[in-house]
Amino acid sequence: MMGPSHALSGAAVWLAGSWALDFFDVYQQTPLELAVGTAVCAGGALLPDLDLSGRVTSGDGGATVANTFGRVSLFIAEVLEKFSLVIYSLTRMRHDPDRANGHRTLTHTLPFTVGVGLLTTWACGAGGKWAVIGILFFMLGLALRGLFHKWAERRGWVLITALSAGAAYATFLYLPAGRGYPMLGVAVGVGCFVHLLGDLITSAGVPILWPIPTGRRMWRMIGVPNVLAVSVGGKVETILLRGAFALVAIAATLALVAPTVLEKFDIHI
Repeated sequence: MMGPSHALSGAAVWLAGSWALDFFDVYQQTPLELAVGTAVCAGGALLPDLDLSGRVTSGDGGATVANTFGRVSLFIAEVLEKFSLVIYSLTRMRHDPDRANGHRTLTHTLPFTVGVGLLTTWACGAGGKWAVIGILFFMLGLALRGLFHKWAERRGWVLITALSAGAAYATFLYLPAGRGYPMLGVAVGVGCFVHLLGDLITSAGVPILWPIPTGRRMWRMIGVPNVLAVSVGGKVETILLRGAFALVAIAATLALVAPTVLEKFDIHI
């Protein structure tokens, strides 16, 4: 799927999951925690495509996420793409095809999803406030780029960078340390997993079973049959799926805020 669809799916899943946890009285979040978790999960749902690099020198090409912070993020994408290709080459079996790039390899696996979530949680605990601000800055930037793709493309990476920095610092000032920080890692991991599910419904698929070999291949792309696959950028994705994600996000948000509103106006149902 395209970047905006991935970001919107991450936001919808986080809001729906938050409503379920709240409804069953498992875990409640403050409005700020909910907003931050939603944004970070939306950003996390773009993170795996950071392995699709463009042209660093000219600032062209690359995935949506690779253009978030201009040439800096393009350079990061280039490094990650090459690193993913090295991992692919070192672990491939005889019947795995030759590849010229590392897109849809390492970052589209479950070990990467779990690892980046755990790494985020560890960094928040070990690095303190500056690590938290850095993570929020990066993930909020990805979320802005994905959720407001056309606007962000027109305004450019400088404005996205400035808005991300301001939002990250302002959020840090009010985010509770005891509960807010650990949830950042969960939000990143959930977002990455949602990305994998989104790419699974395309014909290209993802190597979600790696590093478990399947038959004579280590990097087998798992996806739905072509007759059922969603065309990337087609009407099913851009209208049907994005519409469904938006409706889920809106419904979950209304369900989460309704009790507070009713209580404020002393309305009992």
